[in-house]
Amino acid sequence: MDFRKAVAMKVSELTELDLESVNRLIEIPPQEDMGDFAFPCFTLAKTMRKAPNMIASDLAGSDKLAEPWLSRVEAKGPYLNFFVDRGAFAKEIVSDVLSKGTTYGQSTEGEGKTVIVEFSSPNIAKPFHVGHAFTTILGHSLSRIYEKLGYKVVRMNHLGDYGTQFGKLITAYRLWGDEAALEKDPITELLRIYVKFHEEEKNDPELTTSARENFKRLEDGCEEEVALWQKFRDMSLVVFEQLYKRMGVTFDNYNGESYYAKMADQVVDMLKEKNLLVESEGAQVVDLEEYGVPPCIILKSDGTTIYGTRDLAAILYRDENYHFDKNIYVVGIPQALHFKQVFSTLKKAGYECADKCEHVGFGLVKFQNMKFSTRDGNIVLLEELLDESVAKTYELIKANAEARNSDMSDDELKAIAEKVGLGAVIYTYVKAGRERDIVFSWDTMLDFEGDTAPYLIYTYARTRSILRKAKEQGFTPVGSGSDLLNKLSGDEEFACVKTIADLPDAIRKAAASNEPFMVSRAVAQIARSFNRFYNNCSILGGDDAELKTARLALCEAVCDAIEAGTYLLGISVVEQM
Repeated sequence: MDFRKAVAMKVSELTELDLESVNRLIEIPPQEDMGDFAFPCFTLAKTMRKAPNMIASDLAGSDKLAEPWLSRVEAKGPYLNFFVDRGAFAKEIVSDVLSKGTTYGQSTEGEGKTVIVEFSSPNIAKPFHVGHAFTTILGHSLSRIYEKLGYKVVRMNHLGDYGTQFGKLITAYRLWGDEAALEKDPITELLRIYVKFHEEEKNDPELTTSARENFKRLEDGCEEEVALWQKFRDMSLVVFEQLYKRMGVTFDNYNGESYYAKMADQVVDMLKEKNLLVESEGAQVVDLEEYGVPPCIILKSDGTTIYGTRDLAAILYRDENYHFDKNIYVVGIPQALHFKQVFSTLKKAGYECADKCEHVGFGLVKFQNMKFSTRDGNIVLLEELLDESVAKTYELIKANAEARNSDMSDDELKAIAEKVGLGAVIYTYVKAGRERDIVFSWDTMLDFEGDTAPYLIYTYARTRSILRKAKEQGFTPVGSGSDLLNKLSGDEEFACVKTIADLPDAIRKAAASNEPFMVSRAVAQIARSFNRFYNNCSILGGDDAELKTARLALCEAVCDAIEAGTYLLGISVVEQM
């Protein structure tokens, strides 16, 4: 039973407002004494010709509101406040979770629809740094969220594998490349020769000429240059894949800029046929004044295409091959204007798919009192950040294990540290709105009592421990549908059940706004409410065996809900810590 929908149906029946409008207006009151759901009566004032508070008072007295799942309905000012029967609510929600397990929150609303999520998109032959982590973690989470709602998700990694930098790399490799170093650590070696090229280029203009010539030969498909480019690309992908595998990230498509470059001429021809190209300072552009954005450059003054042209080609390719319902770009906020120009150009050209494209921007990454050794002076490598987080986590859980005289082996501690350490980094990226800047702090990230992944994972592990102890004592949780779940009507129990009930709606809101933090906030609230319940109520103590088994069922539901939510964020849980 969907209690919110049931309340909406009651209001719709009383007011003759359509169900969709009522459901949109229903609110969750900020305080418990104001009920579980509230309907603001302002919208009825005009048609009913009464003050909203009078309307609320009249509706509250209706006999039609007498339902076994409602304890009472009250008017409070202009609001109609609904109080659900706690036992009925607990039985319904906990039964639902127990029957679905970690599939709780899953829906079919996206069935038959395709969502493309473009994320990560690192540049070939360059290190994977913490900035790339933002797009990678956000995109990975959004992909799982959309899948949870029944969408077919196509994960796109639009690699930066095209451009003049490859002419520079080819020149640099021929002059200074070390084959053994390249085989051992390709990214480091390619970065070394790339940096050296720029240093030497300042005093040797012939290097610039050589780079241009090599890129032209690459564009023309010359065998030797293409072979080197392919080698650099393949070696880089091997390194990236190791990192993706560690983080549990996968992709369905690695078509990068080079793939769409060959389609750029088709875009130019299409725009010419539609008479949309105009000359501006020697370049060919599409004027977008009616959309309130600057012109979109299609051809540079030398007649070559740019990445905007390739992005247009990519959208048309995706529309033709995937017939997407959404095409999402998880790219930093500084690229917002670029995407406005690309989408507006498509719209002006008459393509309906333009309205299905969306830029999902995000903020910057900053550090607080954190130092890293990096192979380039101005970047922080993601691998180093993950390694450091895992190492610090290991020391914390090892000390805790020793204090408890735990019999866990060192290998077990290291496996737990890997999951918790990675989770700590991932959660830092998704615990707040994506457009807010991230400030890394070890004290904050690894706080086992704060708004962190370690706190969520520890809560899960603690709850699993309770269930194991209960089993040893001969107690097991009651099953889905048991009337004993009606006993979960105490303040702390009910508060915990309500946070679990909020998770499916949080998942829907996360997809609607492309904000994974909606899920992270919901999971954090479940963990907080459970720990209040744990600290204020005896789960395994007391003489009421029936209440004990009902509370164990709530523990099981909490585990399922936390695991379902953290999975959507890209975070793994552990059974013990």
